[in-house]
Amino acid sequence: MPLSSSADAPAPARRQRWLSVLAKAPASRLTALWDGLGAVPAYTLLRRPETGLVMVKGRISGSGAPFAAGEMTATRAAVRLASGEVGIGYVGGRSARHAEIAAAIDALSQRSDWRDRLEAEIVAPLEAEADARRRTIAARAAATKVDFFTVAREAGS
Repeated sequence: MPLSSSADAPAPARRQRWLSVLAKAPASRLTALWDGLGAVPAYTLLRRPETGLVMVKGRISGSGAPFAAGEMTATRAAVRLASGEVGIGYVGGRSARHAEIAAAIDALSQRSDWRDRLEAEIVAPLEAEADARRRTIAARAAATKVDFFTVAREAGS
């Protein structure tokens, strides 16, 4: 279930949700949905896709002191539509095409004439698929759950 619909969320929250969904989507699925849109407005690359490393931080017990957990590979891109909107895309891994498509969708999402179509044809399906994957993983984990309990016995009975 989506956190909030595109119409309900303020623009920064909606954009953050979209960028998160696009970054976590399987690259092949995002490419298929993007190609299914047909003709899209032209854009130019402001920052061609670049791959590098980002530091991943963690917290002890989830709420304790932060620590550097390690590095992960990430790819970023930035595009500008002919109408002036700028979009960014950051994705885990080395997929330059994934980062470019995410940036293009981010730029198009800033146009009111594209927002609803992108929500319906790209973001909502990707979000639903991600939720289904999470439910499947949770069900597999739940199947292995072991409940431990202790029976206290009174001495002298």
